[in-house]
Amino acid sequence: MIGHELGGRYEIITRIGGGGMALVYKAHDILLNRKVAVKILRQQFVHDEEFIRRFRREAQSAGALSHPNVVSIYDVGQEDETHYIVMEYVEGHNLNEIIQERAPLQPEEAVRIAIQICDALEHAHHNQIIHRDIKPHNILIGKNGRVKVTDFGIARAVTSSTITQTGSVLGSVHYFSPEHAKGISTGEKSDLYSLGIVLYQMLTGKLPFLGESPISVALKHLQETFEEPRVVNPYIPQSVENVILRAMRKNPSERYNSADEMLRDLETCLQPERLKEPKITFVSGSDFEETRVMPAIRGSIIDTLASTGGNGRGDKAVSTDTEENRWDSTGLVESKRRRRWVKPVITVFVTLIVIALVFWGARTVLSWFDIDEVDVPYVISKTEAEARQNLEQVGLKVEEPTVYMEKADIPEGTVYEQSKVNQRVKVGSFIKLYVSKGPKLEGVEDYSGKTYTEVVDSLIALGVSEERISKEDVFSDQATGTVTEQTPAAGQQFDPKKATFAFKVSKGKETFPMIDVVGKSEKDAIAALEAKGLVVKAKDIVREGSYKEEGTVLTQYPFEPDAPVSKGDEITLTISSGYPEDALEYTFNITVSPAIAGQPSEVRITYTDARGENIEWGKKTINDTETFNVKVVLDPNTEAMVSVFRDGQFADTFARTYEEVKAGADSTPDTIPGMAPPPEDPPVDQPDQNEETDINGNQSTNTTDQPQ
Repeated sequence: MIGHELGGRYEIITRIGGGGMALVYKAHDILLNRKVAVKILRQQFVHDEEFIRRFRREAQSAGALSHPNVVSIYDVGQEDETHYIVMEYVEGHNLNEIIQERAPLQPEEAVRIAIQICDALEHAHHNQIIHRDIKPHNILIGKNGRVKVTDFGIARAVTSSTITQTGSVLGSVHYFSPEHAKGISTGEKSDLYSLGIVLYQMLTGKLPFLGESPISVALKHLQETFEEPRVVNPYIPQSVENVILRAMRKNPSERYNSADEMLRDLETCLQPERLKEPKITFVSGSDFEETRVMPAIRGSIIDTLASTGGNGRGDKAVSTDTEENRWDSTGLVESKRRRRWVKPVITVFVTLIVIALVFWGARTVLSWFDIDEVDVPYVISKTEAEARQNLEQVGLKVEEPTVYMEKADIPEGTVYEQSKVNQRVKVGSFIKLYVSKGPKLEGVEDYSGKTYTEVVDSLIALGVSEERISKEDVFSDQATGTVTEQTPAAGQQFDPKKATFAFKVSKGKETFPMIDVVGKSEKDAIAALEAKGLVVKAKDIVREGSYKEEGTVLTQYPFEPDAPVSKGDEITLTISSGYPEDALEYTFNITVSPAIAGQPSEVRITYTDARGENIEWGKKTINDTETFNVKVVLDPNTEAMVSVFRDGQFADTFARTYEEVKAGADSTPDTIPGMAPPPEDPPVDQPDQNEETDINGNQSTNTTDQPQ
């Protein structure tokens, strides 16, 4: 079957499960591009016409259910001798696997699962569908934690000829209700009994009844009591145990009256005020199926009657003659005995005559009211108006009210079922019509402000496939991950099986690197920030004393330079309000001469004080001696220094301490002298080679010959 394209639409991928009646495969719906589960009837049942007919009818009934906790039925079909049902594919595990892996479950988790199962049963019972096979194997848990109940209605399709062959009944015997085990008609309360067993198994990790054979287990359902849940697991709250005890009563009248009643009890059983409620009690002996000690019947009924004289009162037998052993006055006892047959024969004869006369009279009277018969037209797939017209043309009537149901695959106003199909009825008979209301439409909510993940989960719960939900990330003032726009708009109606949704989702505000305004003037800093769309509030500006000039930005908060920031973000500035009160000012008077008198020199001055180190004071080219006034600021325990560079060479450094300035140090000029210009050389005559000049500048004649 793997790789086969069923019905020209469903490509079989792999087998994912199976039971006594059918095999389940994972498949790909080529038409709608989605994963589905396909249940295929086993080959040994394909020739059972009654089974196939009920199988299809029950599949259609289950398909009428539309609930978040029920596996949806998409399609029913046949290809050659292969009968199949297409249903929703649930990615996850069944409850039996979860129980085997980590039971007992926490009460909160078990109750949450039971609530969803009960909600699904309430919906099914409201639609007159009884599951009949509630067990962990038929409970699917999706990856998102949502519970899905599957196999609705399939138990009804089991006939008397297949009930022992398929094993579906015996295979589920651990979850049977007592009435189910007895083989009598089962109803809504039978499903609630099975749900009670499932809840028992989730909380204890074991089944309430075990036996060597299915028959022995079924008998225990009928006769024996089970070990109470809190005996097995003392951590189960009393309120939760009470739910199980009531759901599993052998007497159906003592169980919950409906799934809705059990659902309300489950929803409140974990509330703090109920956790330690008293244990539920029942009238002693009210559960009629419980095992009891009965008085033994000794001997046979005949012996008992004989011993009591046949009167049932225990009186002693009295020896007396009956009519047959007494003589009358004529002594004709034997002739009376011979005439005893006459009266019964006459009675039988008269009775037969009366029956014959009644039969003849009934036939005569009915012939007076004999009405013509007609074939019921087949009006399925016709519009309601056409169906009514066809029925009225042959003398039939439409039974009111017509049933209108939502059908996803049937156009609105089309008849999808009728009563008395392929029958011949009398003229004037009533025909029931079932008309489609089209697919179930849901109302679009206003999803603005909700998280995208929350919106997707809610749409999937309504039946919208994730492939038909798209999103576009946009910059927005809303929180990251929330919906800002949606299509379709809120208030519109949509078909969950076909509708597509598009959302614009906020990815937060648009960001850009924070600029650096530290060291700028207050006016320039505010202008630069506002140009970027940032907000500076006057009331938030902090002013404090510093050794920076008044009005200079000291810090910016909360964003450092190059940090990501968005338009509209608020910035707090700290502005210098001037020097502190203990700051001192001092002016250095430095006289600098050119390096060489009369020649230009470049003078560069730097200073270090409370405002910083090696601050450039300025440069200037001088041709003559000049005095430079360099103002510095000192704070306690600091020293101010001025460094002078001339023609690119370090010339000198001058310093004053805070204590010196505070003590009143004078501002006498500090000097950096230059050098005198070299003297001009006078004209020099070339001396005679025989003349010499002495130290005083006198010349003498050298009479000594030069060395050769």
